[in-house]
Amino acid sequence: MSSTSTRRKRGTLAAVAVLVLALVLGLVSALGGVPGSGSGDDEPAARVETPQNTAPPNEDLLALARRDDGDPNAIGSTDAPVVLIEYADFQCPFCGKFARDTEPELIEKYVEAGVLRIEWRDFPIFGEESEAAARAGYAAGRQGRFWEFHELAFGEERKTNSGHFAEDELVGMAREAGVKDLEKFRSDMDSDAAGKAIERDSREGYELGVTSTPAFLVNDRPILGAQPTEVFTDAIEDAKKAAEAHGK
Repeated sequence: MSSTSTRRKRGTLAAVAVLVLALVLGLVSALGGVPGSGSGDDEPAARVETPQNTAPPNEDLLALARRDDGDPNAIGSTDAPVVLIEYADFQCPFCGKFARDTEPELIEKYVEAGVLRIEWRDFPIFGEESEAAARAGYAAGRQGRFWEFHELAFGEERKTNSGHFAEDELVGMAREAGVKDLEKFRSDMDSDAAGKAIERDSREGYELGVTSTPAFLVNDRPILGAQPTEVFTDAIEDAKKAAEAHGK
């Protein structure tokens, strides 16, 4: 098979995967939101089964993992066989649920073992304070304190657009997160670079069909909403096995 044919085949596979994700998310939107999505539903997250993928890993979706050693918004080895990409909003209550209930367990069980890398993508959809919080996360990351800021931002449930992520509050969070240079923090928040980084993340999500938060890719497998921890552990185990089987 020629290299051109191979690229076309991969492109087709990626298009199918993206279409499936878009259709699922479109259905979620039409039904008013699956519990656990950032749709305003206050009920506990319901388990959404995702089909196990027995086909070779989709290289186009795998390529979305940046694996940048200098990425302050990522945690885990750049060589980890599994990458979990999260498209999230700091004001999303179900993103907070994932951050508090599931992510720490994944970090302890898989990130620290070198199996998993987690890469954050800003996907602010809840208004001005979501954009401001995303910029603050970017600015905290410029000083190596993104994950400390992330923990504080998601430390408790907060009513959206009620002043919790106003600029002075964000500066206070940055100070508590250990950001040393608060003038630089303010400058980085307001920078064009922050806007471009957030736009890049959001565009990537929209091109995948993401319309609500949180949305995840575990290698090439989508997961929607703050699902029970075992949904993520099952997906990580499956992705690890697939990577090993295909020499990744």
